Amino acid sequence: MTVFELINRDIPCVCGKTHRCDIAHLAIGAGVLARLPEMLEDKKHVVLVADRNTAPLCADRVKALLGDRIESVCLFEGEELLVPDEATIAAVERHLTEETDFILGIGSGVINDTCKYVSFYHELTCGIIATAPSMDGFASSGAAMIIGGMKVTYTTHAPSLILGDVDILKNAPMDMIRSGYADIIGKYSALCDWTLSKFVNDEYLCPFVYDIVKESTDEVRSLTEALKARDGAAIGKLMEILVLIGVCLTLISTTRPGSGSEHHLSHYFEITGLIENKPYFLHGTDVGYSTVVTAGLREQIVALEKPTFQKVSTETREAAYRAIYQDFWKEVKQIQDDAGRYAQDKTPFYAAHWEEIREILRLCPPAEEITQMLLDIGFDMSAFEKMYGKEKIQRGVWYGKDLKDRYSVLWLYGDLFLGEKEASEIR
Repeated sequence: MTVFELINRDIPCVCGKTHRCDIAHLAIGAGVLARLPEMLEDKKHVVLVADRNTAPLCADRVKALLGDRIESVCLFEGEELLVPDEATIAAVERHLTEETDFILGIGSGVINDTCKYVSFYHELTCGIIATAPSMDGFASSGAAMIIGGMKVTYTTHAPSLILGDVDILKNAPMDMIRSGYADIIGKYSALCDWTLSKFVNDEYLCPFVYDIVKESTDEVRSLTEALKARDGAAIGKLMEILVLIGVCLTLISTTRPGSGSEHHLSHYFEITGLIENKPYFLHGTDVGYSTVVTAGLREQIVALEKPTFQKVSTETREAAYRAIYQDFWKEVKQIQDDAGRYAQDKTPFYAAHWEEIREILRLCPPAEEITQMLLDIGFDMSAFEKMYGKEKIQRGVWYGKDLKDRYSVLWLYGDLFLGEKEASEIR
């Protein structure tokens, strides 16, 4: 199904639920920015949000198209990486008035999430003019924010307007196009984790959404050469699939089909980068590299004919939290205290159902195949370890999962391979 067939209607589903994602205005194609005035014909007091990189791409044209309907412009002019934190939220809020009736972002991930978050909590609607096909959150109701130093995905609402003008998108930096491609490739890992959690925890799984995400991921693999050539049709198709994935997340009110162990690692690299004031890759780029890592972990697990399990004391685990997450270690501890996952011993279930678990893990393509997918779009596979180093990557494998209340293969891997000795070496 296309994204246009999934929105603005009730979808009675085989999973027993009725799904719906309302997006009043969705346009993807060459020249669609010209349709903006008609899409916002009922809005009279629009706050425009952009940054120093996205504003030059189309802000002047947006102003010309909307005229005096633009009430205010929130422009982030700093050269530093924009972070969706309390300061960014406050900056947008300062532009709101009692008459504001719409928040319109120009950009991608951070600006989109910030506009969703602020508009939701101020009971407004929002929209996004995409400037790069770099991630799959355009249509998602989730807003990934950095609050109190931690990455938290808030359930907000999907934008009521999503506009992807291919004339803008095809000129995005190639690393952002690669990032969007890799964010989709990461779904192989996420879907495997979803299936694993369905089996281990009886977590809800919608086969309708699962199949759409899987088929879309397979389709993206065929676009690599055209994407590298900045072919308009391929860029438009990538954007459509990125929006479709976000719609799927909104349909079932969870990011589970699009976010698993590969996203846990991506979030870990971002959070520790902020803590340590060190660089990190674009979100989708990290997801791509992390998908190779998690595919490799699955292969290690599948190679075990018979499992043996490890145990780490609470004291040692919390010492590792302090070493990795520094001033924010108590926030990580609280996430897991609330989730109660360390109080649950899954090892008897693993042992009793080992062959079924191995079969589920084989659903994810192997690391070599994922690597080739990334090479096909132009990834430098040596850049990942150069950026983070082996030790930091290994720490992410052990404790990146603790940043979220979500089960994934990382929990199983830890039970199998992380013992007191390994954990106590983290200082």
